[in-house]
Amino acid sequence: MSAGKVWFVGAGPGDPDLITVKGRDLIARAGAILYAGSLVSAAAARWAPPSCEIADSKSMTLEHITGWLIDKARAHTTVVRLQTGDPGLYGALMEMVRPLDAAGVPVGIVPGVSSAMAAAAAAGESLTLPEVTQTVIFTRVAGRTPMPPGESLEELARHHCTLCLFLSINLLREIKTALLA
Repeated sequence: MSAGKVWFVGAGPGDPDLITVKGRDLIARAGAILYAGSLVSAAAARWAPPSCEIADSKSMTLEHITGWLIDKARAHTTVVRLQTGDPGLYGALMEMVRPLDAAGVPVGIVPGVSSAMAAAAAAGESLTLPEVTQTVIFTRVAGRTPMPPGESLEELARHHCTLCLFLSINLLREIKTALLA
């Protein structure tokens, strides 16, 4: 049995000041924080207490990450897994939660500000417009993760709604071709 709880906290779209108040408060009382250094700024942990154990997961395997979280939950009341954006969108949330559940470690999830919302705010735009579109689709293009049938960009574009593309910056030519088709 564990002594503590692991919180998956969405760090937001990159600006450490866009983390939620609940996320910041959990960081402030954390005994250990594991952040995704390839995606999350170390500055997001600036509210951590001086005694907090802080580690970067960018070179860890999924098994190493879950092992670290289980180990730290046995030693600390509050452990934070600080993730990019929102933990429930395009992350390995369920792959981390299952081993924690199996180990009897309680889990909590704190949503984060999505980059889609932050980008619209930064541009002074809206993702929906009356009489133009009231639907927003969050998607990505096929890469390391294949797309299910019926979810190609060509098929999604037929809906004539707002498409928010994630994890696709290196595929702009393919995106342009697919959307123009």
